[in-house]
Amino acid sequence: MKRLMLGTAMALLGTATHAADPLTLQLKWVTQAQFAGYYVAKDKGFYDEENLDVTIKPGGPDIAPVQVMAGGGADVTVEWMPAALAAREKGLDIVNIAQPFKKSGMMLTCLKESGITDPKTDFKGKTLGVWFSGNEYPFLSWMSHLGLKTDGGPDGVTVLKQGFNVDPLLQKQAACISTMTYNEYGQVLDAGIKPEDLVTFKYEDQGVATLEDGLYTTAANLADPAMEDKLVRFVRASMKGWKYAEEHPDEAADIVMENDETGAQTLAHQKFMMGEVAKLTAGSNGALDDADAKRTVDTLMAGGSDPVISKVPEGAWSHAITDKALK
Repeated sequence: MKRLMLGTAMALLGTATHAADPLTLQLKWVTQAQFAGYYVAKDKGFYDEENLDVTIKPGGPDIAPVQVMAGGGADVTVEWMPAALAAREKGLDIVNIAQPFKKSGMMLTCLKESGITDPKTDFKGKTLGVWFSGNEYPFLSWMSHLGLKTDGGPDGVTVLKQGFNVDPLLQKQAACISTMTYNEYGQVLDAGIKPEDLVTFKYEDQGVATLEDGLYTTAANLADPAMEDKLVRFVRASMKGWKYAEEHPDEAADIVMENDETGAQTLAHQKFMMGEVAKLTAGSNGALDDADAKRTVDTLMAGGSDPVISKVPEGAWSHAITDKALK
């Protein structure tokens, strides 16, 4: 009887131990409302409902999300399509499996006193702040569209390698800097500069927007039936988290704050960020729109003699996961 009871207890313990399937998500950047949908899905039990034990790994300035995944440190990563396609062309077999962000939040924010009113005529000779580590690709494509070189010559622009802050604008080291609608633009305002003293150029409005914050995995993961099943459940729960975050932005901001182990974030800024991020995820059910992907590819290839990617990618995105997740 004791052996039977012990066997039953061990079986139950084994069931409890192995009940939830582990899955690791690598974020593109630090814990903030840009990734609220995933934190909400975890906090509200949406991953639990899908029998998943999801680990969310924050990113940072020294973390290359795609490289982390390629090295086996994550099953899924959040990445911008330009960086993902550039990495894919260099040999990393990564695939977009879902696209929670429908619109781009990237823009250049300029001081009005710089005299810039039209990118086509006023960027020439100016210093522009640009993020690198993969974030430079949309900017380089835009400059190519404008026919502006980025070598600092008189007929082009001078590129200032921008840190992940707004100091170059505040210190007037650059006429314009890279900002996200949901993050750095708010930091500029928080620094005391009024909206009427700024001029902004959204990539969406300039016709050079590329897809941001998609979910990517490896081709090897997609070929594994067990992993594919986990990815379907993960995408389904994540999109449930995103829609909840859109509908409850203040609660989503609170959840993000609870997960910020650095203590660097403020609730006010996270609420601002969540409100802006909701505008970018609105209208997306998680499925990648082929027209949006094609627009991104066309933008990246329109670089004249120096395009971001040299050929139209094949197999760079798959609807296999969302087709099952969204049934």
